[in-house]
Amino acid sequence: MNNEMNDRQMSKSNQPETELPEPHEKEDKGMAPVTEAIQQFGQTQSPAGESNIFCMTIIGQVEGHLILPPQNKTTKYEHLIPQLVAAEQNPRIEGILIILNTVGGDVEAGLAIAEMIASLSKPTVTVVIGGGHSIGVPIAVASTYSLIAGSATMTIHPIRMNGLVIGVPQTFEYMEKMQERVVRFVTTHSNISEEIFRELMFKTGELNRDIGTAVGSADAVKYGLMDAVGGIGQAIAQLNQLIGDKKQTMQVGGYTQ
Repeated sequence: MNNEMNDRQMSKSNQPETELPEPHEKEDKGMAPVTEAIQQFGQTQSPAGESNIFCMTIIGQVEGHLILPPQNKTTKYEHLIPQLVAAEQNPRIEGILIILNTVGGDVEAGLAIAEMIASLSKPTVTVVIGGGHSIGVPIAVASTYSLIAGSATMTIHPIRMNGLVIGVPQTFEYMEKMQERVVRFVTTHSNISEEIFRELMFKTGELNRDIGTAVGSADAVKYGLMDAVGGIGQAIAQLNQLIGDKKQTMQVGGYTQ
């Protein structure tokens, strides 16, 4: 009897052990890049070739040369610039959709993003959801076509500086020149006149303890700052129309993409 039990144990021990697969091993490996993309850029990583539209989000505060506190929701301009360059170089991407919900931020970083959007050769559409305040205004108007949600607002105010400020005439001249850059960019890339924009910028009594104006969606369209009131559906429809118009123009001109 003991010999039979020993034989059975030996036969079992000689059999190769099978390792059970780790649960959700494939899912974890597949989800890692997506999770990392959400943590770093605030957006999911779309599969290549699935869509001809690249979506870029600008949310929170535009972070420039100085690192903001960790509790602030920020969009780093050094993350956006490579994305715009990659979208411009990718032949599969035919249009760029920009979702904007920002309180403003670094002036030069915001202008850099706006200039890059304006210089793209592919059609671009911006949608202001929630708010496109301060330096978010030039970013909003930089695209080919701009939309603003019905409940969204845009705050227009003069440039402000915080921290140590040297009280000399050169400092104020620098601020005035930087403000001229913002005014010139906004009036060039939208239908608002310089006179109306400056009037909104220096208006008193509109904002509590500050000068400037909080412009609603209907007024933004009325002033010529934005093109129309709408949301994501209208933005994608408009972007597809711009893409179709560009393809038709290239075919008429004898060019192939």
